[in-house]
Amino acid sequence: MGKKSRVKQRSQPADGARESGPEGSDAGPVAPRQPCPCGSGRRYRNCHGRADGGPAPFVARTFEGLPGECDWVALREIVPAATAPLALRPGVGDDSDVTVCSLLPLATPALVRSDGSVLLGLQVRAQYGDASRDLAHALELALAADPGQQVDLPGQPPEGPRLQQLVDPVAPFDVTVHAGFDYWVSDRDDPDADVAAALQSANDAASPTVRLEGVEAAYWTRMGEREFVRWVRPEDETRLLDALARLHAAGADGLGGSSRLLGMFRAHGLLTPVWEVPLGTGADGLATDVGPLSDRLDGALAQDAPLTAEQRAARNGLANRQLTIR
Repeated sequence: MGKKSRVKQRSQPADGARESGPEGSDAGPVAPRQPCPCGSGRRYRNCHGRADGGPAPFVARTFEGLPGECDWVALREIVPAATAPLALRPGVGDDSDVTVCSLLPLATPALVRSDGSVLLGLQVRAQYGDASRDLAHALELALAADPGQQVDLPGQPPEGPRLQQLVDPVAPFDVTVHAGFDYWVSDRDDPDADVAAALQSANDAASPTVRLEGVEAAYWTRMGEREFVRWVRPEDETRLLDALARLHAAGADGLGGSSRLLGMFRAHGLLTPVWEVPLGTGADGLATDVGPLSDRLDGALAQDAPLTAEQRAARNGLANRQLTIR
């Protein structure tokens, strides 16, 4: 499901307004001795709460407003190998060819190929509080770099635009999931032995992953001898938990057969429910089940009646099976 964070989500939105906590209540400011919500492991007073300003303010829902927000989260956190062409606003990048990638070699923020096209990596080593601003800075550096250069972020980026100010707000975000990382060398006819060996090692470590058709940001994956579906959802957390509780109490939250809703994790301000499906199901085996589940979930989301005692118990159980990874 994802690695467990040492902290619950307590963060400042980009506009500085206070944000709701995990159960929809006002979480308020972070106390100085609490763990910093950025996930660094340091106390807030020694990280984003430093008297000298410290790192940039932590933004929880950092991809909000971008086309395909849920897929941005998926590529950042759960999909090993995927790409999506990125359309920029007019006047940004002079019609440059930019591709968003889940991961680049050595978790590099960006690469400029010999033809001038840009690869922007989402899974990177360093984080400075607002992933959208970090990525926007890496993109700006790449757009200004010469062909063949690699872009790094050695420290906190200066003040500047976020991705929302650089990306075309209406262009679709069309994700292609790859079986491995061959897109790293798609511009090379014959990569050298060292590059080929590194690529093979990365491909061997990648969990098979498929984006499910007919719904947004749902991904099947196999990890060892188990198969899962992870579905990044755009709804408010309280509303989504209520809807899943209604389905769970009715025995209608499954993906067919002996599948089961294990729990969910929280990343970048969104919840990702996780189902385990029987080994051997595969992505194709879910084609007839994911659509009906989506319809049932839409119906539950549309309900506003108070939860019954059984539904409240189901909701408490789901809330206790959450992990915050970002």
